[in-house]
Amino acid sequence: MELPSRLAYQWRVDAMTMSRTRNFSRLIIGLAALILGAIAFPGQSWAQRAPTAHMLEIEGAIGPATSDYVQRSFRDAREADASLLILRMDTPGGLDTSMREIVREILSSPIPVVTWIAPSGARGASAGTYILYASHVAAMAPGTNLGAATPVQIGGGGGPAPADQSSEEPPKQGGTAMERKVVNDAVAYLRSVAELRGRNADWAEEAVRTGASLPASEALEKNVIELVASDMDGLLSGIDGRTVTAAGSKVEIETEGIKVVEVAPNWRTRLLGAITNPNIALILMLIGVYGLMFEFMNPGALYPGTIGAVSLLLGLYALAALPVNFAGFGLILLGLALIVGEAFTPSFGVLGIAGAAAIAFGATILIDTDIPELQIDWAVAAGLAVASLGIVLLVARAALRSRRARIVSGREQMVGATGAVVDWSGERGHVFLHGERWRAKGVGKMAPGDGVEVVGIDGLTLTIRPAPASEEPEFRA
Repeated sequence: MELPSRLAYQWRVDAMTMSRTRNFSRLIIGLAALILGAIAFPGQSWAQRAPTAHMLEIEGAIGPATSDYVQRSFRDAREADASLLILRMDTPGGLDTSMREIVREILSSPIPVVTWIAPSGARGASAGTYILYASHVAAMAPGTNLGAATPVQIGGGGGPAPADQSSEEPPKQGGTAMERKVVNDAVAYLRSVAELRGRNADWAEEAVRTGASLPASEALEKNVIELVASDMDGLLSGIDGRTVTAAGSKVEIETEGIKVVEVAPNWRTRLLGAITNPNIALILMLIGVYGLMFEFMNPGALYPGTIGAVSLLLGLYALAALPVNFAGFGLILLGLALIVGEAFTPSFGVLGIAGAAAIAFGATILIDTDIPELQIDWAVAAGLAVASLGIVLLVARAALRSRRARIVSGREQMVGATGAVVDWSGERGHVFLHGERWRAKGVGKMAPGDGVEVVGIDGLTLTIRPAPASEEPEFRA
């Protein structure tokens, strides 16, 4: 009886062990399936993902950095399969090229784009009006305004103006042919965008021709915008269920449960924004010129030339993207030329002072625009003038020191040098000077080893006299 009991007990133990092994195997297989599923379908989750809206901040003057920021953010939104793009904007205007790049990006976007002028007190002037009109949905916060999209002549009359300036006195139709051409081009561009989005094209033309502006309430009444929203919740609820045409396809905007993700500018955008600041661009250009100047004055120093070349290229790139007044640029170039001339042809400060003054005046009129963010600060202009004067003083001081310094080479250096008599007979003999044996002539009794001083040189013959007692000869026989 004892043996069967043991067998039954052993059978029960084996059964429990097998059950635990099967459960453990099932757990391992389930975990492996989860891991393989995550590897095979990284963009999928077991639960339905909530829709996302990427929000971009467009603040300040619109330039190359803003355009780069928008283009990269739009591309990232497409890769992340975002449902909506929101541009929260507060801008006084910007560059025509940058504005048109942003408009093209909006028009070709398969994701609906909502431009929202916010918060209260913000504006969408000039280039901001074009961007607002190009968006699939246009919205404003209470207490905001848009308009003043009249282009003005920039660059000292050297070419057409961008649509980045608001003008208090817009050009009349009786102006020059160039003014009419610029205004008509801006009118046609904004009207085409307005008609594409079904907005008020007549007011768009008025904003360009007369510089008209509208507050949020009137913009809504005149069919310039679709919505007035004071906060993000009001904006999302106001656009929910709207159907828009994005990249040729009908898209219904659904904002219920949507997650808003703020997209901050990356390092590239911040770097572009820094170097395209007119003040930074001007400083970089001057650093570049001065660095190359010091490199030419001291060949082989390397650091001034390398830093100067990089700074000059960055400064010129930034100025090429800005509305530059050619008269101001010419004054700066003239000032730099005068300072370089002072360095290589010292004029006791006359050229240098004139160059510093030319740089200061040129900096104040370099950027021809009404937008404060794109103007040279007076403090920067004054600082550059003072720095230029400092460089002139350093060059003048170096010139004076070199003038007073003792000559160390050439025929002139020989006069006043001291040596020692090697041999002497009558009024002629040989002296040892600078490690060399020279023929010499002089008056007086001299013996080998006596110290002598050179008072003149005739061909390869030195004229000498006994050296003062305090002078030590270079060589004694």
